[in-house]
Amino acid sequence: MLNVQNFLDNDDVELLESGGPFQVIQYKRDLSCSPGDAQLKYYMAQMGVRKKQIVCSLNNETVILQAGAMQWFGGGIQQTSGVRGVGDLLKKSFAGKATGESAVKPEYSGSGILVTEPSYDHYLIEKVEDWNGALVIQDGMFSAAQGSVGLKTVMRSNLSSAAAGGEGLFNLCLTGKGYVVLECKVPRAELIILDLVNDEVKIDGSYAIAWSNTLQFTVERSGKSLIGSAASGEGLVNVYRGTGRILMMPQV
Repeated sequence: MLNVQNFLDNDDVELLESGGPFQVIQYKRDLSCSPGDAQLKYYMAQMGVRKKQIVCSLNNETVILQAGAMQWFGGGIQQTSGVRGVGDLLKKSFAGKATGESAVKPEYSGSGILVTEPSYDHYLIEKVEDWNGALVIQDGMFSAAQGSVGLKTVMRSNLSSAAAGGEGLFNLCLTGKGYVVLECKVPRAELIILDLVNDEVKIDGSYAIAWSNTLQFTVERSGKSLIGSAASGEGLVNVYRGTGRILMMPQV
């Protein structure tokens, strides 16, 4: 039996959000600092730049983790590579090269606790069912997911999305049911949620970090004509059309 003390019950640790087996914790202060960097870390804390970790509490279940993200785990948890043969490895290697994600994402199964490496980035816990059953994310955002969540590669609606829109041609799509944890450069408090019902949104640049797979994504002129688009100074924009949800950063 594993008994963990002075971790989640530490008065310097606070819970930011939770969902399914996942918790995102944050350290209020960085006590492991020297006189030389104490001033810097003090002002970092005042601006909300604090270390965070993902805590996975497993109860006879499986989670998928980004490769290299694990810091420690204990209890009756077993780790596997998540690869189910040579064909599966080749498929995942292609998907990894296409999306910029790691090709192999290890799986952890059983009952116990698993903790990721500390990071100054922000974490978002999302329920896949809240995204019409499938969630597409920007490259490098995947951190963790329940074993009931499927990971697949999807291609943009048109080839111009990659060349003209400043985006990759492929993205990681999370399907099925369950919770996922996404790594983000901005906190949830700054994110804009756009819910579309048979409508469209045009975004100039890669401000959208996640969107429902039910939305059609294309790159189009901002105006009706090429001259009008050039005159407006916007040129080409990313267009999301249909019914679904978009999670957007106010700044990149």
